[in-house]
Amino acid sequence: MPEINQAGLNLIEEFEGDELHAYADSGGVETIGYGHTGDVTPGETITQAQAVAYLKGDVASASEQVAKLIEITLTPNEFSALVSFEYNTGALGSSPGVGLINANQFQEAWDDHLCLYIRDASGNVLEGLIRRRAAERALFFSA
Repeated sequence: MPEINQAGLNLIEEFEGDELHAYADSGGVETIGYGHTGDVTPGETITQAQAVAYLKGDVASASEQVAKLIEITLTPNEFSALVSFEYNTGALGSSPGVGLINANQFQEAWDDHLCLYIRDASGNVLEGLIRRRAAERALFFSA
């Protein structure tokens, strides 16, 4: 299975931030570390080592999902951009963009589908998600 590259990991870390105290994200989901949402309890505190461990596990899960969904060979940057997208949205498998990527229609996949994932769980457009989708798209199309 391909692995996320450093550029993709940096993108995830930059946009997720690193919070060692649990907080409710914009959709009300309890979150900790680098955007980890599994089994987080309100008021929970973790160490930096735990945050990194959660990040590694969550990146591995997102990587597995991308590898399962994508039927073509991707460059490291293409794969890493999709891992970041999946890490943040969990929606690659339900997006029409995945079929377009598998058909080598990358521009349409990003511009007409993947870059539209800019709303939080409440339906509000978030500037941070606009910037993140732009950064993921830029990574995908970089050499």
